[in-house]
Amino acid sequence: MAEEVVLLDFWPSPFGMRVRIALAEKGIAYEYKEEDLRNKSPLLLEMNPVHKKIPVLIHNGKPVCESLIEVQYIDEVWHDKSPLMPSDPYERAQARFWADFVDKKIYDLGRKIWSTKGEEQEAAKKEFVESLKLLEGELGDKPFFGGEVFGFVDVALVPYYSWFHAYETCGDFSIEAECPKLVAWAKRCMLRESVSRSLPDPQKVHGFVLELKKRFGVE
Repeated sequence: MAEEVVLLDFWPSPFGMRVRIALAEKGIAYEYKEEDLRNKSPLLLEMNPVHKKIPVLIHNGKPVCESLIEVQYIDEVWHDKSPLMPSDPYERAQARFWADFVDKKIYDLGRKIWSTKGEEQEAAKKEFVESLKLLEGELGDKPFFGGEVFGFVDVALVPYYSWFHAYETCGDFSIEAECPKLVAWAKRCMLRESVSRSLPDPQKVHGFVLELKKRFGVE
């Protein structure tokens, strides 16, 4: 039976980028469907009735929701190529912990950097940098979070690299100055075709953020 894989997504979504990277790592052909999040498609509402959010991975007509769950699903179903999760249970637990840390911290803090001003923005910037430094400490001197191999935590975090320029411009700071090892890691990840083809141009993301600022009345 032919595998039917569809991805409901929105181009600047770091969550969608994760799934795109995982599919590319596995060499899986899929149909990409761009969603208008202000006018969600009937298919999206049918496939993710609980959260009504992208990305949604549809495999042979059955939906899988939430990006980290989707990446793990892809890794388990297409397990014969480019494993993303470590084989050791303890290392797997650690990978899930750090991916969860990324989910709990990076998106919301990044959003505060571009959507707030003054003291609130400064506090968000401070916590954002502290969070990145914790991740940098976990990375250590390894090429990737999983050691020598590109894996689950790398997939979870690297999409934000395409947003760094927007955060820096809106927040007037340099991530590379604060976290040079993490930026070096991101550049290493970008050498992989699965990553470079899945991440949009940082300038384009910045343009999208400027539109959002206008829409929300943040100047």
